[in-house]
Amino acid sequence: MSLQWYPGHMAKAIREIKEALPKVDLVIEVLDARAPFSSENPVLNNFRKELPRIKVFSKNDLADPIMSEHWKNFLEQERATKVLPVSTTEPERYRQLIPLIKKLLAEELKDARTHKVLICGIPNVGKSTLINTLTDRAVAKTGNEAAVTKGQQRIKLEDNLILLDTPGVLWPKVHNEHSAYRQAIIGSIKEAIVDNDDIAFYLADYLLKAYPANLKKRYELNELPESNIEFFEAIGKKKGALRAGGHVHLDKICTLFLNDFRSGALGQITLETPEMMEKELAAVEIQLAEKKAKEEARKKRKKKKS
Repeated sequence: MSLQWYPGHMAKAIREIKEALPKVDLVIEVLDARAPFSSENPVLNNFRKELPRIKVFSKNDLADPIMSEHWKNFLEQERATKVLPVSTTEPERYRQLIPLIKKLLAEELKDARTHKVLICGIPNVGKSTLINTLTDRAVAKTGNEAAVTKGQQRIKLEDNLILLDTPGVLWPKVHNEHSAYRQAIIGSIKEAIVDNDDIAFYLADYLLKAYPANLKKRYELNELPESNIEFFEAIGKKKGALRAGGHVHLDKICTLFLNDFRSGALGQITLETPEMMEKELAAVEIQLAEKKAKEEARKKRKKKKS
């Protein structure tokens, strides 16, 4: 799936983040616990890698708890990195963030001056909900759609902590096709530019292999079909999503299926593992190397002709 969605305010936000990073002492990156790799912005990793980081797993109540712990252990192998899983069902977990910020700053900087903390994340991962919970007021706009926050703002958390909030940002080119699908599935990309049927089929392919018991329970199926189209036909008949002539209304059942995932009706699910991430990154490196080789060969041919 090729995605072309990079609004002007996102390009501006990336510039503002790049300008702000030399002035901040710590970065908080909010990730969707169901897709910790695909909801991480690789552009941010190119800036100030030495900064201490807190990776907040939002919507953790919707993710597979075993996989969340696996991801936490994997990511905390990075220097000065801590992971904090949170969810709106456990608001007290958000309160652990400020002590964690102070602990990391004390370990890394060992001074008592006012510290600036940058908070960032891709659209619709729960960044604004986190800020509002921390401040006990509606400081940041929230919404169940991508790209709600449009501008950067400064928020005073405590006497010596200033939080710099930024809009949810994606990046111009998603090289890993799997990450693009997962971003669409978790709702970080506006539905107007993606094909619900396409991403629903991708999700079904994964869940039929990784979480078959969840599908059987939700749709009351004794046995699961082998293919995604047979699966949608089966649940379409169960839900009465039929067109004239008894054919399954595919658009309707795909939308229902995606909503079931996003609401948690399918149970606690994680869309990727660290092992999957490493394989996909290796595949992307090969693809980029092949693309570069082809481009260099094309340039050589063009040079010879001239």
